[in-house]
Amino acid sequence: MEKPYILHMFTPEKNLSPFDANMALDAGWLSLVPYTNLEPGEITAMVQDAIFSRSLSGVKRTAIFIGGRDVGTAMAMLRTAQKSMVPPFEISAFADPSGAFTTAAAMVAMAEGELRKHHQTGLEGKSVLALGGTGPVGQIAAVLAARAGAKVKIIGRQLEKAQKVAELCNAEFGEGQTAIEGDADANKGELLKTADVVFATAAAGIQVLSAELLAASPQLKVAADVNAVPPSGIAGLGPHHKGTPIEGSPSGAIGIGALAIGNVKYQAQHRLLLRMRTTDKPVYLAFNDAFEIAREVVRGG
Repeated sequence: MEKPYILHMFTPEKNLSPFDANMALDAGWLSLVPYTNLEPGEITAMVQDAIFSRSLSGVKRTAIFIGGRDVGTAMAMLRTAQKSMVPPFEISAFADPSGAFTTAAAMVAMAEGELRKHHQTGLEGKSVLALGGTGPVGQIAAVLAARAGAKVKIIGRQLEKAQKVAELCNAEFGEGQTAIEGDADANKGELLKTADVVFATAAAGIQVLSAELLAASPQLKVAADVNAVPPSGIAGLGPHHKGTPIEGSPSGAIGIGALAIGNVKYQAQHRLLLRMRTTDKPVYLAFNDAFEIAREVVRGG
């Protein structure tokens, strides 16, 4: 009898995401075991219970998925999980809290793709605004864009909070490659005058870029919105838009909607879950890996 593929699913929240469970099953992980309300200090014992209870052949059919809502906690759990391995008893782990890593990766990769298609350039040197960017998706989108060479600002309702989040992103996720700044909604109109790319990452149903502000964005090239709930996060941009010119944009900005982003996000998460199941050596996957895969998907690979 073949040993089953077992995916241990960790979350600090009270519930595991049904989305993540469905994705794992579709990637061939037929035995899912959820663990809720976990704290980072409990991860080492959980990991070592998982690795020492199986033979070496069974270890190759075992992995960990880390969910939750907080990107810092998820990354701390992933790092602890990796440190807790005892070779040759090692298993793969993949962090994607609230789908933020794969969603942000999909959005940034698609924006980069549209820049190359329509302007023969990438994110290098571009002015990028993450509107409503203090949440998980906004944080990681800012980090990925900054690491790709963009000049990034996280925009929030409160200046102090936006600045603190930007500092956190640089310190925790930037690896010395980012200089993300924080700014306030009150300054959005002025900032949009020189913005090349906008990511709308606020909560569902909140519009962060109005028709008036869009009309006053003279060099905007690409705008992406992760909000599929009306009203759209960006005026004139629908969830199905995929490289579609945004009505009312004086610069002819290209729009990328939530459902188009979701399609790339889905493929990225599927491939990363599948990678854990098929790899010969343990892998530890987070937002950089998601971005690499999302870029492949966007390029048609």
